[in-house]
Amino acid sequence: MMADKAKVMRLLKTARGQIDGIIKMVEDDRYCIDISNQLMASQAVLNTANKEVLSAHLKHCVNNAETGDERNDKIDEFIKTISKIL
Repeated sequence: MMADKAKVMRLLKTARGQIDGIIKMVEDDRYCIDISNQLMASQAVLNTANKEVLSAHLKHCVNNAETGDERNDKIDEFIKTISKIL
């Protein structure tokens, strides 16, 4: 993985903390909208981590592919991943 590992780890640990908080909110029967807002916040953090990983993939893995065929395969793989996100 060529992404900034420290940044990705920080984001993932933040999301984990948020999810732990959401679990507690559900257990405590907190207000639905408050829970939903926290779910969206944790999704945003995970999306940011994913952008970091995918950006590094483009900049390093795709850009440094040795042959045109290898580069095309990596581009196709990237497009499939983006399709899942969208």
